[in-house]
Amino acid sequence: MNLQQKKDNSFLATEPLGKLLLKLSLPTVTAQIINMLYNIVDRIYIGHIPENGALALTGVGVCMPLIMIVSAFAALVGNGGAPRASIFMGKGDKESAERTLGNCFTTQIIVSLLLTIILFTGNRSFLMAFGASENTISYAVAYMNIYSLGTIFVQLTLGMNAFITAQGFARTGMLSVLVGAASNIILDPVFIFVFHMGVRGAALATIISQALSCAWVLSFLTGKKSYLKIRRCNMKLQKNIILPSLALSTFIMQASESIISVCFNSSLLKYGGDLAVGAMTILTSAMQFAMLPLQGLGQGAQPIISYNFGAGQTKRVKDSFKLLLKIDLSYSTFMWLLVMLFPAGFASIFTSDQALLTFTAHALRIYMASILLFGIQMACQMTFTSIGNAKASIIVAVTRKFILLLPLIYIMPHIFTADQTSAVYMAEPIADFLAICFTSILFRFEFKKALAR
Repeated sequence: MNLQQKKDNSFLATEPLGKLLLKLSLPTVTAQIINMLYNIVDRIYIGHIPENGALALTGVGVCMPLIMIVSAFAALVGNGGAPRASIFMGKGDKESAERTLGNCFTTQIIVSLLLTIILFTGNRSFLMAFGASENTISYAVAYMNIYSLGTIFVQLTLGMNAFITAQGFARTGMLSVLVGAASNIILDPVFIFVFHMGVRGAALATIISQALSCAWVLSFLTGKKSYLKIRRCNMKLQKNIILPSLALSTFIMQASESIISVCFNSSLLKYGGDLAVGAMTILTSAMQFAMLPLQGLGQGAQPIISYNFGAGQTKRVKDSFKLLLKIDLSYSTFMWLLVMLFPAGFASIFTSDQALLTFTAHALRIYMASILLFGIQMACQMTFTSIGNAKASIIVAVTRKFILLLPLIYIMPHIFTADQTSAVYMAEPIADFLAICFTSILFRFEFKKALAR
């Protein structure tokens, strides 16, 4: 490792873990919470539109599978390439780290353009298949027509920001998201209520905000402060660079969320109508409150684990995982208590419609019953990604969503026929509990083998 590399990155191998994880994860957790506000703030304002807020909220909720797909493709490239860049930095190979960054940048531009065309031209057909009804389709289409035009900003912001965090610039990564989220919070009420644009105003506010975040991210990665820079010479796609940089496990995990959302919406529309689908929009928002800080903690730990794994510091990798596990589990337990004690409080953030509020408060306790232990799942999942164990990460992602949750969504209503709508919600905690057990066992063996190698 050369002198400059030591100067820029050696703190990942030398600083006390508790202090280092706090320094790196506090900004990433904050960034995840702020990033969550992009869509959640939209839902909060939309849900309180006079007279038709409940239907508008349900319509925008049906858009979530498509929005998740956009985020999943950003994670496919950014969340796979960034850990590899960290590992290369740990080995002192800056050239390979920058080639990884350049190839990922080009890939995201190509993917963004393809997604924009597909989403803009075909969103109505997708949305009807994803659970929209005749009552809600107009709101869903109005939102997606505008949102799809900002796909490239979403892709580059989420994907390239991972490379900022991977270098240890967690505070800058947080500010990248803060720029856009603050803009969104200000612009949403202006476009929705002042200009009376409704859901179109929410979508427009979101893509303008993402464009500002994108400009911030790219200016940093091409500027003097970044250790790794986007350079034209590294932007030509190379098979041996880009293919290992694709985070298939993370993509599957996030894309499967989209598929699962479609399955939930279609099943709930069948058994509970628009009210049940509207409640699902709020449930997914509440789950984001629980999940995104855990992802932020994992992203803060990622540079520590990846760098030390690349540098062969086995004990430090082990200690980093143990610390991440303790914090994740403490947080997930705390969130479980809040949801069980105050479900109506979470629901009231998103709607003032009394029927939807009462229905959602009951469903929330069912849907989030297993988040008590979800810190285990997230700590193991993020560590798999950090040490480059793509195979194990894919197995975990596929097992939780496709082998367990997807069948349960359709099986549970046939078992609990007295309340089939609640039975659909019950599929989530059962699948989560079984997945946590499986992940814990797999991680015990795979982590030991990875460190031995």
